[in-house]
Amino acid sequence: MTAQKILFVVLDGISDRPCPELGGLTPLAAAKKPVLDRLAREGICGIMDTIAAGVRPGSDTAHLALLGYNPYTYYTGRGPLECEGTGISMEPGMIGFRCNYATISHDGIITDRRAGRIHDTTGLSTAIQKGVDLSKYGVEFRFRSGAGHRASLAFKGEGLGHCVGSNDPKKDGVTPLQVKPLKQTADDEKTAAVCNEFIRQSTKILFDHPLNKERLTKGLTPANIVLMRGAGEMGHFEPFSKKYGISGSVISAASLIKGIGNAVGLSPVPVPGITGSQDSNIPGKIAAAIAELKTRDFVLVNIKGADESGHDGLAGQKRDFITKTDTALAPLLDLQDCIIVICADHSTPCTIKDHSADPVPVLIHGEGVRVDDVKTFDEFSCARGGLNRICGAALLPTAIDLINKAHKFGA
Repeated sequence: MTAQKILFVVLDGISDRPCPELGGLTPLAAAKKPVLDRLAREGICGIMDTIAAGVRPGSDTAHLALLGYNPYTYYTGRGPLECEGTGISMEPGMIGFRCNYATISHDGIITDRRAGRIHDTTGLSTAIQKGVDLSKYGVEFRFRSGAGHRASLAFKGEGLGHCVGSNDPKKDGVTPLQVKPLKQTADDEKTAAVCNEFIRQSTKILFDHPLNKERLTKGLTPANIVLMRGAGEMGHFEPFSKKYGISGSVISAASLIKGIGNAVGLSPVPVPGITGSQDSNIPGKIAAAIAELKTRDFVLVNIKGADESGHDGLAGQKRDFITKTDTALAPLLDLQDCIIVICADHSTPCTIKDHSADPVPVLIHGEGVRVDDVKTFDEFSCARGGLNRICGAALLPTAIDLINKAHKFGA
């Protein structure tokens, strides 16, 4: 019997390097994960360069590659994809940015780039949308909250360019940058000026906002500045259904992943209580995915909490989140008529607190798979698996071939 469905579970940033505080193990190797280990034991495993060996993937370029969209062709910047994921419909010519709410002191120093990983910033975003006025530039804008401290921003107007920098210095303890044009063109110079005006007006609104005053009284960090980066102009994506001849959905708290799904035509599936952080409703994601497979051929599920721990350098927390995630994956053991693919999109080693080019573990489970000798799901064991070392662009076509939906190349 040939499986008919594909469940694609991306454990965001789960891959790591050996951690001294875990006795030289990675968080994945140190975690208790009977479900992942069983899926690995009953499936075929390998390691994967999401884009190419030696290339550090962003979550954006990594997910494009995993879905079979060459990031060197399709990627123009993260911003437009974030905007799509927060409900901003990106029209041709609109410029999009990814944003963070952050904390800045009265003397202009960034003290927390993630504003204490604040949640529920809708009130702040609404105040910015209502209060900022960019009409003197002939520019309209849309500003929306994403998951946690994240947000997105889009500009619409004549004479705008996307080749501009960021006000984010990428570290605490310093002042924000001025947004500058990366090319000396009138369009990019105008966009840089609009960005700096947006930041000036929105910062004043945030300093005076009741939510931030309340956070200060509770000893919490205020979300009183917007850091913006990843400028880009929305490109054209071949619809997923046309590319592969199958229908698909996406389940993710991260606006970026929802935005990529929206751009390629994957239907977003809302799940209560998903946050993209340690407290996310992972069992709800899995239940929603299994339900969605009744009417869809393909479902992509992104689970992000391990990536957050990697960026914070918390190896023990990352190990414990993997154990928690593994428990939530238990219903997959009873899933019938389905190819299950589980992988990371990139490594986020706790020792460097950022993405790295280290290959990630991957497993494929289901009818027709050539089972190998791997017994546990981790970076070391999977490197000995039957898939060997593959690239991200090969993973989905491999799964599609297993459900007998691949097209023959040649006669």
